[in-house]
Amino acid sequence: MTEAVLPKDFVWGFATASYQVEGAPHEDGRADSIWDTFCRIPGKIADASSGDVACDSYHRQNEDIELLKSTGARAYRFSISWSRVIPLGGRNDPVNEKGIAHYVKFVDDLLAAGIQPMITLFHWDLPDNLDKRYGGLLNKEEFVADFANYAKTMFKAMGSRVKFWITFNEPWCSAILGYNTGLFAPGRCSNRNKSECGDSSRECWIVGHNLLLAHAHAVKVYREEFKAQDGGQIGITLNGDWTEPWDPEDLQDVEACERKLEFAISWFADPVYFGRYPESMVKQLGDRLPKFTEEEAALLKGSNDFYGMNHYCANYIKHKEGPVDPNDFSGHLELLMEDKNGKSIGPETQSVWLRPHAIGFRKLMKWLSDRYGKPTIYVTENGTSLKGENDLPLEKILDDEFRAQYFRDYIGALADAYSKDGVDVRGYMAWSLMDNFEWAEGYETRFGVTYVDYKGGQKRYPKKSAKVVGEVFDKLIKKE
Repeated sequence: MTEAVLPKDFVWGFATASYQVEGAPHEDGRADSIWDTFCRIPGKIADASSGDVACDSYHRQNEDIELLKSTGARAYRFSISWSRVIPLGGRNDPVNEKGIAHYVKFVDDLLAAGIQPMITLFHWDLPDNLDKRYGGLLNKEEFVADFANYAKTMFKAMGSRVKFWITFNEPWCSAILGYNTGLFAPGRCSNRNKSECGDSSRECWIVGHNLLLAHAHAVKVYREEFKAQDGGQIGITLNGDWTEPWDPEDLQDVEACERKLEFAISWFADPVYFGRYPESMVKQLGDRLPKFTEEEAALLKGSNDFYGMNHYCANYIKHKEGPVDPNDFSGHLELLMEDKNGKSIGPETQSVWLRPHAIGFRKLMKWLSDRYGKPTIYVTENGTSLKGENDLPLEKILDDEFRAQYFRDYIGALADAYSKDGVDVRGYMAWSLMDNFEWAEGYETRFGVTYVDYKGGQKRYPKKSAKVVGEVFDKLIKKE
């Protein structure tokens, strides 16, 4: 795919998240998030690090904008730190004007540089006070009301500057990794060796439910009070990887592939588009899956102006026999990297879960388009780590041909989905603008198109891939 096929107004750029890049955890009135607290627990982060400094983006926003300009990016997706804006988090707690002013200035500077801001309101970093005050995401009434208030505060502060709003980033991760496996903050699960409290069989489904309702309420606020005058769009970003059957001849493996997509994606997308959960989940989870009232279902249905898509890789799927583990969150199946014949889904990376498989990106876009009635899709994250990258000398890190080829392949697959499959995809944000704090993996894993020298004062060095993304889009986007 080399001919220009994407529309001339196609939006592309890069993405980051507040806790992963900002640093300055207690500057200008910011209070702790659940990730600040989680990082202090020994053994939770691979290299015992935290986001206390990260990429120091709080102090280096001008550098970040220059970096974006050098790539030719048209847009930048970043997230707001809720505890920088409302340090204690709640609807009756004081708003931190310094925090708001910081983000308003950043947006103004982005716009002055010709870069479209795409704002995520929540990228996993709940104000820690809300978790301590009422159980955070587990408390439907309090959390939904507090999130709607926080969202309104940001809508009001930004006005017509911002045309793209994302309520939640990957609610699946907040729910499953935070409340089922315990790998992410706040780290709740049934395993008492990992966590003093939590119920992996129930809490994740409650959290997912509450996140959906908070999304719907924030969208209602935006549409009723801001959309007409500010002219923006609002949606939610969902993660999901493609699935291929471990044995294509085994109908149960083929069915398990669909079930995996439903447990990962349709858990959130079906309520947003249809006002209900997928039948496969209702069947497996029974009364552990909360129910929507008629009013809640009506509020949720149609609460997306666009579909935010985070996507990285693919897996082979093998069905399981026997009774279902009550803590299962995938749909009673195995996720594998090799098929029945020992064929790998893709090359190894630094991330055990990530094997590139670009055709899966195209197939998943088509699957989403078919299931949800051809929604407008914005790819809000896509990228890869590189096996052993952190241990290479600088000149080899900067020559990241593996990542560059990943972007060529995946962006090519996106162009095919648009031009050959009729998928309405309008934007693409590569993950990530720079190496950053990679959650439980700390700084051992790098995803950036820019090398960040954490020991040398956070200096930035663009890698080969930083230029490749723009070069690929330059060929694919129509000029007229």
